[in-house]
Amino acid sequence: MATLTVDFIISLDGYAAAEGWPGLWGIEGPEYLAWNKEEAERDQIVLLGATTYRMFSGFTADEVGIATLIATPKVVFSSTLEQPLSWPNSELAAGDAIDTVRTLKSGSTPLRTIGSLTLCRSLLQAGVVDRFRVVVFPFITGSAGRERIFDGYPDLALDLITSRTFDGCLQLLEYAPRVIDGPPKNTAPNPAGLEY
Repeated sequence: MATLTVDFIISLDGYAAAEGWPGLWGIEGPEYLAWNKEEAERDQIVLLGATTYRMFSGFTADEVGIATLIATPKVVFSSTLEQPLSWPNSELAAGDAIDTVRTLKSGSTPLRTIGSLTLCRSLLQAGVVDRFRVVVFPFITGSAGRERIFDGYPDLALDLITSRTFDGCLQLLEYAPRVIDGPPKNTAPNPAGLEY
């Protein structure tokens, strides 16, 4: 059975981008770029929402890092886009995203999202996400921040699988997510008898 990884790059305060800031907040170092290239070249199917698809489909293979994404099979979830999609290797899924992802997961090719905040929110809520991976960039974008990633998300418990530091400043955190109904009860030892 295939695994599904939700992938985000974020500022420390949880934004996907910031007004007037360059992509990757302008600090994409060689370790991170090498890891990102390796991840992009893996055998996988990329899942995209319509907004992210529209943004990426405007790029050409001449732009850094885009040739690999163009060559990668992509499934685009949208009720507004129409066939045929203009970007190579892109298939439109106009039906229920959760059902489509469950069908894709029955295969052997790993699945990964890029951006697509609304799609990722739905997939997490449905409990079909196996890995939740974020690369945290060391900025608080405050007033410039755009696209708060976690607004409207379900409550999740995140079990740490791995972590890594790139270029001495970027932090990769990979978790197994679990949808929960609310705050967990504290099960830590309480020798001092403190109330939580």
